[in-house]
Amino acid sequence: MTASAHGAHLAELNVATLRHPLDDPRMAPFVEMLDPVNAAADGAPGFVWRLVEEGAADATALRPAGEDVIVNLTVWETQEALWDFTYRSGHLEVMRRRREWFERHVEAHLVLWWVPAGHLPSVGEALERLADLQAHGPSPRAFTFASSYTAAEAAQHLKDVPPAQREPAARSARPASAGDAAAV
Repeated sequence: MTASAHGAHLAELNVATLRHPLDDPRMAPFVEMLDPVNAAADGAPGFVWRLVEEGAADATALRPAGEDVIVNLTVWETQEALWDFTYRSGHLEVMRRRREWFERHVEAHLVLWWVPAGHLPSVGEALERLADLQAHGPSPRAFTFASSYTAAEAAQHLKDVPPAQREPAARSARPASAGDAAAV
């Protein structure tokens, strides 16, 4: 893992509800893009970590948010690094075609939050941040690209919250190896 100059990294979770099972021929173009896009993320400037299933190249078989929902959980050095990968790389092609493969979400389906450099968020922690965003809207604790907060603002928010209201420490997920690929 790469250390941030400010001691914080940006965690990102997005969920996507599948229109069809991954082995359906209509999902083949998406499935074919997984390895190249994940490899591009793994090599992207500012990439730190992504969730993968034990013994797999990605996390598509993990279904913690429902049987038809896939998750993408990553950590980046900065918000700019995540933005650049998301909107200025081959990943953009997947974004442009997402309606072919995924249902439109009514609620927030992407959440960002700051973590201490070196912390790998658990899926439970990530889903809790998404639920917080859905229930309360953007805050230094759970936000989006359009309503972002700095790591300093998030740290101040945590400092201002009484210890009894802070979330418990999350278990860390396994770091991605060099052969694993980044998420979509």
